[in-house]
Amino acid sequence: MTVGIIGLGLIGGSFAKAYGQAGHTVLALDTDRSTLNFAMVSGVVTEELTKENAAGCDLILIAINPEAACRALEEFAPHFGSKGVVIDCCGTKRVVCSVGFRLAKRWGFTYLGGHPMAGTHQSGFKYAGANLFKGAPMVIVPPVYDDIALLSRVKNLLKPAQFGRISITTAEDHDEIIAFTSQMAHVISNAYIKSPTARKRKGFSAGSYRDLTRVAWLNPPMWAELFLENKDNLISELNQLIGALSEYREAMVSDDAVRLTRLLDDGRRIKEEVDGR
Repeated sequence: MTVGIIGLGLIGGSFAKAYGQAGHTVLALDTDRSTLNFAMVSGVVTEELTKENAAGCDLILIAINPEAACRALEEFAPHFGSKGVVIDCCGTKRVVCSVGFRLAKRWGFTYLGGHPMAGTHQSGFKYAGANLFKGAPMVIVPPVYDDIALLSRVKNLLKPAQFGRISITTAEDHDEIIAFTSQMAHVISNAYIKSPTARKRKGFSAGSYRDLTRVAWLNPPMWAELFLENKDNLISELNQLIGALSEYREAMVSDDAVRLTRLLDDGRRIKEEVDGR
């Protein structure tokens, strides 16, 4: 298999290493020439991905931010050809999928939206790993929901990444759910760490602190773009959270142990319902 990868950051670099380790030919493109050169010298990437060789790829993964992904789709659309499958790996789906589906219809290539649900607080090719996606979920947004042959083909193309599960959804549902499961966690973590008490926490913190603050260490420009692109869903979730936090605060202000206990028990019960014991 020949795989083309646009963007050699943590996600794109990990795909490159996974496919290369599995014995496949990897072509890649990155705005940072030194990163691309290093990837080629180290043997992860065979050669540069260009408009001339893109049509020979069985799979092309676009692993850059949504705005850049839209530009890459516009630029490469006439050159993808009909042989391969093009999948973007952006953290939001509505904008990039609307561009991708439109261009695929015009130029005759196969496009799907995608979101690999894996990562670390580090960024860049040097932190990429061939096993980053092993056991992780991969979300796919296909052009039509019930094309079994296409979905089977995509699952086969993605096998070298070793995803644990592939979920199928729409761009709209993806962005609504991801606002809660991912984006909210990053906002909360980043805001939580701003307490002045954080500077006094050494010797007083354990698993709860580590779990809650892990994703505060993020890539600000990337996450700002994702938040703004999905702000309708994210603001809705934030409003819900602010309302819930106000209830806890009011119970404590009024020394209402019964109400506070009920609120805490509600949260415990819902956690049990959605995630099990």
